[in-house]
Amino acid sequence: MAWILTVNDKHPQMGENCFVAPNATIVGDVQMGNECSVWFNAVIRGDVNNIVIGNKVNIQDGAVIHCTYQKNATIIGNNVSIGHNALVHGCTIHDNVLIGMGSIVMDRCIVHSNAIIAAGAVVLEGTVVEAGSIYAGVPAKKVKAVSEALIEGEINRIANNYVTYASWFEAYNHQNDTSND
Repeated sequence: MAWILTVNDKHPQMGENCFVAPNATIVGDVQMGNECSVWFNAVIRGDVNNIVIGNKVNIQDGAVIHCTYQKNATIIGNNVSIGHNALVHGCTIHDNVLIGMGSIVMDRCIVHSNAIIAAGAVVLEGTVVEAGSIYAGVPAKKVKAVSEALIEGEINRIANNYVTYASWFEAYNHQNDTSND
């Protein structure tokens, strides 16, 4: 069963139709919207600051979402996919964003809407990712604009797929209800 823990009297709050894998960890001041999914070995640590997650966000296997003590909360918008083993730390991610596998988004970064952070990219502290852009590399830099085809074919497709994947675990969700009514 997933580790969903209260820290300093703050308990994670989840919206409707969320899936949390049995070995995921969510602790502290975490607020999650509807139709979200937190996959195997993912960690969301709202122990030192708050984490706000919008609707239809998927946090894939091994990803870590954290924040900075008394400095930087983590805010994640709607329709966001955070790839396998990505690290999102003390930053703001706007709507319709794809954070690629193994990428790192550091403190005080702002990733504007309709952006893609390529797999393995490192977005250095304080970087502002332009709306509708792809950032890649170490350190991450803008490599090109995101086309409408990529918004539909990647950003929206992946977010929608993860809502479907989560529905496959519906029996698990009812057996081990993770909602906080």
